[in-house]
Amino acid sequence: MQRDDENPISFGPTMRLGVLGGGQLGRMMIQSAIDFDIRVEVMDPSIDAPCSHLTHRFVQGDLNDAEAVFAFGQGLDVVTIEIEHVSVEGLRLLEASGVRVIPKPDHIDMIQDKGTQKAFFEKHGIPSSPFKLVENVSEAGQHGFPVVQKLRRGGYDGKGVQFLQDAMEASAKGFDAPCVLEHPVDIDKELSVIIARNTAGQTASFPVVEAVFDPQANLVDYLVAPAAISDEIAAKAQTLALRVVEAMDFEGLMAVELFLDRSGELSVNELAPRTHNSGHHTIEANQTSQFEQHLRAVLNLPLGSTQPIHPFGAMLNLVGGRDAQGTPVYSGLSEATRTPGVHPHLYGKSRVKPFRKMGHVTVTGNSLEEVQDLVMRLREQLTVNGKS
Repeated sequence: MQRDDENPISFGPTMRLGVLGGGQLGRMMIQSAIDFDIRVEVMDPSIDAPCSHLTHRFVQGDLNDAEAVFAFGQGLDVVTIEIEHVSVEGLRLLEASGVRVIPKPDHIDMIQDKGTQKAFFEKHGIPSSPFKLVENVSEAGQHGFPVVQKLRRGGYDGKGVQFLQDAMEASAKGFDAPCVLEHPVDIDKELSVIIARNTAGQTASFPVVEAVFDPQANLVDYLVAPAAISDEIAAKAQTLALRVVEAMDFEGLMAVELFLDRSGELSVNELAPRTHNSGHHTIEANQTSQFEQHLRAVLNLPLGSTQPIHPFGAMLNLVGGRDAQGTPVYSGLSEATRTPGVHPHLYGKSRVKPFRKMGHVTVTGNSLEEVQDLVMRLREQLTVNGKS
């Protein structure tokens, strides 16, 4: 296969794309890869991962084992990720052997550590909440209370993040590990910008998304796009996302999570160097989905149009019920799919657990009120429970 930095790499049935991670993001990536006639090969620690039966080659292995990652990727044309918790050392070995790795190992390395992320923001003048790095919970009071405590490594889907009101709460439930302490933001809205940048330096961002969180599960409950914000705030959010990827010289697709505070100021919360929950609506709502855009960036193809197909889109996460265990049972889907503009996406997970992401439903419509009302109805209608 021939490639250079100015032209797209060759693709088709002989092009072998490796994906580290076999969850729902990889599953939806495969759906887009089929349109490019790409041979997708996947590595995941779970033998029954959602991607396991959909790939040309599936390897069960530890994503944080450098030797296993290197062995998986040898001979592939391109390796990418659907989860950032992978062996950077293994990716660096692959890159040194001539395999194209997108996103770059150095970028994954930086984003894996929330402390390094914060230092990057500070260095480049990217607005983010004030912070302090500490080694254990005994130092939690050094930033004052109340404080947001985030594990520097390993957190995901709201895990590894907690709010500590005072020293007593820190002593009782604080993470006793290297952490970032942040001043709480007086949040008005939580926003996200999905932005792609290819090797040639072309960039494209999707309209700003507003995410509404479930405080009990500490997960996104639903999102709407475009966000209900002014054109000025939307432009500032996209400019901020562009500053991030250009300061990093990033290649690939990135989710830039933002806070809009009650004074109207924007700040960057966190980065995800991959497709993201806040971009799922793009499958039906935009001319190019985030998954196709990710592949375009990985293959150094021209980026696709991010223009909406419908005036408004929304996404509702389907998660396991509070006491759900066992084989998943989905209720309400038949009734939901009778409604125009409703599109279910089930992830093929073999076991349901409380608050585990099991699928999502996208909604498209002509007004913000229409899609919000439909999402509220679907929230009451759709459940995921389990049976033994």
